[in-house]
Amino acid sequence: MDNLTHTLFGLTLGRTPLGRAGRGTTTALVLASNAPDIDILAAARGNASYLQWHRGPTHGPLGIVTLALVTAAIVWAIERRVDRNADPPEEIPRASFGMLLVVSAVGVLCHILMDFPTSYGTRLFSPFSWHWFAADLMPIVDVYLIAALVAGLLFGQASDASRRRNAAIVLALMASNYGVRAAAHHEAIVLAPRVFGPLMPGPCDPSRADRPLVDQWPRADSAILVASASPGSSRCLVDLAAMPTFLSPFKWRIIARLSNAYEMHDLDVLDAGLRRPAEAGAAPWRVTIRYPDQWSPTVLAAARAPLAQVFLGFSRFPAARRIVDQRTGVTTVRWTDMRFAAGLTLDQRVGRGSLFTASVRLAPDGRVLEAQLGQ
Repeated sequence: MDNLTHTLFGLTLGRTPLGRAGRGTTTALVLASNAPDIDILAAARGNASYLQWHRGPTHGPLGIVTLALVTAAIVWAIERRVDRNADPPEEIPRASFGMLLVVSAVGVLCHILMDFPTSYGTRLFSPFSWHWFAADLMPIVDVYLIAALVAGLLFGQASDASRRRNAAIVLALMASNYGVRAAAHHEAIVLAPRVFGPLMPGPCDPSRADRPLVDQWPRADSAILVASASPGSSRCLVDLAAMPTFLSPFKWRIIARLSNAYEMHDLDVLDAGLRRPAEAGAAPWRVTIRYPDQWSPTVLAAARAPLAQVFLGFSRFPAARRIVDQRTGVTTVRWTDMRFAAGLTLDQRVGRGSLFTASVRLAPDGRVLEAQLGQ
């Protein structure tokens, strides 16, 4: 989620019993709710560094412990200094270091749990495992979640009891929002074969026909993708996903990864027409967007470049294209992450749009001439 949402959620937690454990707990909750995104400092070394470290160790088990300790120590030192300089002494006693550590750990953990259901995903077990995990329920910015959090903080300020009541209402609304999106996401996956039509191929791996609730990547699909590039090979379905959109929890972007291409289609789960028998001339799959994805041996050679490894470690749906300059023999291989191809799920980190495309140029003898992120 974006940092505005994390901040508002930290303030909301400060109105629960966690915020009554002593002075400094609300400050600790707000700081801890944003602490994992300190990995943005990696951007000082360039986009590739940011992509390599974003939602990495600061969003894993070590991050929870380390960031909670640091946050608690900072708030404890500040409140201790306030007590030392206050005359008369503050009426509300400051929280103990142990309590600040507990609420800071809660704040960091909630940040990670709020990042996990987004289509961007997070690396839950880094640095022990660098796999990404995502549940695809939420966009990076959820306007309904922000509206509920803002309303809960603005209204009911007359008393502590009303603030606690509003915090409970907001948490219930958040749970309902997640529940509605989970149900809509499941329905979108169920309806996906309908919108792609009878030409949708069967799964490449029949054992993965039932899609898991939580997706993880990168996956070892190279053998399937290379085999599909050979003449006469039949295409098959590698993966299927439903990406949330910005405005409506009922509208989804369906991404079907085939062995030789990606097919994308917008779907509204409230569209009753998708559940009725197809009418004459009605064929929703005719408006499917198709992106080529050809993993030839040359593409695999380019994928061994260090920058390509960073990008492919991040990208969940990398579509590969190969362009050969007939005059010089130089080959340009470009990958685009299909999650962000249509701008439906935008990265909100200081407009880092160049994160979602990578290019590698190869000399005729296979040497890497250039590698970069962006167009």
